[in-house]
Amino acid sequence: MDPDFWHKKWEANEIAFHESEAHPLLVRHFSALGLAPGARVFVPLCGKSRDMNWLLGHGYEVAGAELSRLAVEQLFAELGVAPEITEIGPLERFAAEGIAIYVGDIFDLTRDTLGPVDAVYDRAALVALPEAMRARYAGHLVHLTHSARQLLITFDYDPLLTVGPPFSVNEHEVRRHYGAAYHVTLLEKHPLKGGLRGKEPVAEEAWKLERR
Repeated sequence: MDPDFWHKKWEANEIAFHESEAHPLLVRHFSALGLAPGARVFVPLCGKSRDMNWLLGHGYEVAGAELSRLAVEQLFAELGVAPEITEIGPLERFAAEGIAIYVGDIFDLTRDTLGPVDAVYDRAALVALPEAMRARYAGHLVHLTHSARQLLITFDYDPLLTVGPPFSVNEHEVRRHYGAAYHVTLLEKHPLKGGLRGKEPVAEEAWKLERR
């Protein structure tokens, strides 16, 4: 995926993928990860998601990675806090109490820079990447987080229906990318009301990934 694609989306405010409330699957299933209060959760390709507010509001620390600096500036503005901004190699780190977002290419983010995390919440990263990049991303995420447990949200639909992102990632692909490192459990699957861009049927799925 060309980074300019996402930069232009944010600059043009073409962010229909951005939801105004926390994702219902996050609300219903995050407790399945069994995290202790204060656990640190990594949110890849986080944008300015309201899910971050939900996680912070429930007492978790949040780390994120996002390509668009504009999205991260808007996130902190909506949180009502002024971040401390530091350069770490090719990345910028926006940080405030309980939250740190790394701006730049997620593949430039290293274990040492990210630091330890207890879990991953991937609602918008795997499905945002074209098929050719998804295997690389999944491998990087497993390495980056030391196979931290994960709540993953995907879409499953006929790719002939519409052009992603978000892309269709079916059960076979989820297990292909993550089955070696994780026990993979389907927590919920339901039809997505209205589909994607008016195209149906589309299934939305929530997966729990637990380290083997």
